Amino acid sequence: MPDPATMTATEARAAMRSRRLSSTDLAEACLARIAEREPAIRAFVHLDAEGARRAAAAGAEGALAGLPLVVKDVIDAAGMPTAQGSPIWAGWRPRADAAAVAAARAAGAVILGKTVTTEFATRHPGPTANPRNTAHTPGGSSSGTAAAVADFMAPFGFGTQTAGSVIRPAAFCGVVGYKPSYNTIHRFGMRVMSETLDTIGAMARSVADCALLVGAVSGRDLGDPDAKPERAPRIGLCRSPMWKRGAAETQALMARMAAALARAGAALTEREMPAEVAALEAAHPVVMNAESARSLGWELATAREQVTESLRERLDFGLSRTPAQVAEAYAAFEAAQRAFPGAMEGLDVLVTPSAPGEAPAGLGWTGDPAFNFIWTSLHVPCVTVPAGAGPNGLPLGIQIVGRKGEDRATLAWAQWVAAAVE
Repeated sequence: MPDPATMTATEARAAMRSRRLSSTDLAEACLARIAEREPAIRAFVHLDAEGARRAAAAGAEGALAGLPLVVKDVIDAAGMPTAQGSPIWAGWRPRADAAAVAAARAAGAVILGKTVTTEFATRHPGPTANPRNTAHTPGGSSSGTAAAVADFMAPFGFGTQTAGSVIRPAAFCGVVGYKPSYNTIHRFGMRVMSETLDTIGAMARSVADCALLVGAVSGRDLGDPDAKPERAPRIGLCRSPMWKRGAAETQALMARMAAALARAGAALTEREMPAEVAALEAAHPVVMNAESARSLGWELATAREQVTESLRERLDFGLSRTPAQVAEAYAAFEAAQRAFPGAMEGLDVLVTPSAPGEAPAGLGWTGDPAFNFIWTSLHVPCVTVPAGAGPNGLPLGIQIVGRKGEDRATLAWAQWVAAAVE
């Protein structure tokens, strides 16, 4: 049997159900991997090794029984610190689990600890390095979860997305990321920055693992993405209105993906987004920053000097928008959401870039969410799957986008795409 730490969640679950693996052995394998790699990767802000051992030994039942899980540090886990990537909240320990964590525990998950986030899941990065090359960013804001999953410290974990904070780091680290339809996972106990945008998602090393985790904590039947569909998908190749920001490796990737998908039998159509969707480029930062500034009202009033300058600039931008400008941005969101179903006519999913290119060098910037914020604003499900490497040998991802509420189908077609491009 392989090292249990390298198993996907679904592989480990099957091994535990057949009694070839115990939950204790799985937890110890992950903890050993963390001990070996954490000094270089720095994915965790808090590791609860003893709590994980107790939970694994307890032998809980449920869909996630015995499976180790990591939690982004803007989501509460009872008794563990929730610092939100900010010194303002250093040492704060909530009494209760967030709804997502409570649901995961109820389903038998073993909580390993809290993972690094950028400051308030927005801009200023933490210390986490990309496990594929520690001189490069893992992406953000769900930096620690992406790195931990990619480096075999945990089979899966929670991230959150306001612009591109699940999809982009998953792509940069070479794992699967799934941002569900808006409000699929209850957000109680998460630090919500943008009420209109924030979505809890999952990162794992397979599409089926993401479906397992999100299905278990949301109470939705997301099916088995590994089941072979009866037909090939109808795919819209969408370079998106942000194509101008794509690096050379992303432009080449889209051409390779088109060829691979055609060989696998997909019916391909070039599909551009309507003007209403393109208008989100201007509307998204207004909504995001106006709502985030109000979410951080207490911090700005009582500890403004402890908010980084780069974040203060964005919050001040949000606060400086007039009521008319904010209303116009909300109206743009509504218009884009109305227009999107027509843009999907005759298709099962869109295939579009996950990020502009490879993970940037250095740890001071987590990358550009240019190929993510549109889909977040539309409230639709999206999944990134690994799709080869760029010029520096770092992972690239390809993103599968579906209709709002059609998460089960989107996951199934994402697995079809993943198999076609392997």
